[in-house]
Amino acid sequence: MAVLQSEPTSIAEAAGHLKAQGLVGMPTETVYGLACDATSDRAVASLYELKERPRFNPLILHVSSLAMAETFAVFDRRARYLAKRNWPGPLTLVLPLKKGAAISRLALAGLETVAVRMPDHDVARKLIAAVGSPLAAPSANKSGFLSPTNAAHVQASFGPQLAIILDGGPCPIGVESTIVDLTGEQPILLRPGAVSREAISAAIGMVGSPEPNAKPTAPGMTLAHYAPRRPLRLDDRDPRPGEALLAFGAAPPGGFETTLNLSESEDLTEAAANLFAYLHELDKAPHTGIAVMRIPEKGLGVAINDRLRRAAAGSR
Repeated sequence: MAVLQSEPTSIAEAAGHLKAQGLVGMPTETVYGLACDATSDRAVASLYELKERPRFNPLILHVSSLAMAETFAVFDRRARYLAKRNWPGPLTLVLPLKKGAAISRLALAGLETVAVRMPDHDVARKLIAAVGSPLAAPSANKSGFLSPTNAAHVQASFGPQLAIILDGGPCPIGVESTIVDLTGEQPILLRPGAVSREAISAAIGMVGSPEPNAKPTAPGMTLAHYAPRRPLRLDDRDPRPGEALLAFGAAPPGGFETTLNLSESEDLTEAAANLFAYLHELDKAPHTGIAVMRIPEKGLGVAINDRLRRAAAGSR
């Protein structure tokens, strides 16, 4: 495995590896992605195998321009407005697949829709542009486990199985993108993220929620996801023997083996950026479990709580 600093020669080397149907760890503003050429069945199959990802779970395609996205996805007025307003940025749009699009059917999990976004990270967009085709890039970790927000997390997940990781530093947002389904008359929020439901509703009209037990049409919709290996308890500040605490705001005095504070000043942006990095750190230590203090259900807190609830449902 080579962890490369994000310089022009490294980006060119990574692009060559992707063109040869290889996989690359790629930084974005949300989390690190496990990238492959989305037009190659062989590369996409290798990605599913390395990530140990269920084949029914579709992949998000990352583009370097709106023009690239329009080669394979059908944009209506709402989609184009949201893209121009939020791209590059942490918003994924689920759109109808364009007839004859040169996208691997494996990446779509058999659907006639496609999830697409343009990352707000120079390294990611330069890499995509150098490859010249969209990159499928789910989070660069084994399926169901904690998402990676720095290159070391990616390296810990895959070791020598992954030939190249581009190190773009810590991810500034730290939680996965908002996903909105625009394939029906009403927009549907499939996954909360940094772009809020309120902001989308203000832009294109009232946003609904998916039907219970709906078939996944985008990543992050399964109940158990983003899970640490240790049991996770939510909305609690009372210690149990051997537990660590993931705090927010004023932490209780003593009682926990280790305490990491997402944001002492109760800044939700800071908390989101720290979330996965701190869970990784607490999960490595010999704790019996992890307790998490209450996070307000507003703004980025909605996305943070979504990840924590899924993590608690899937924690081992």
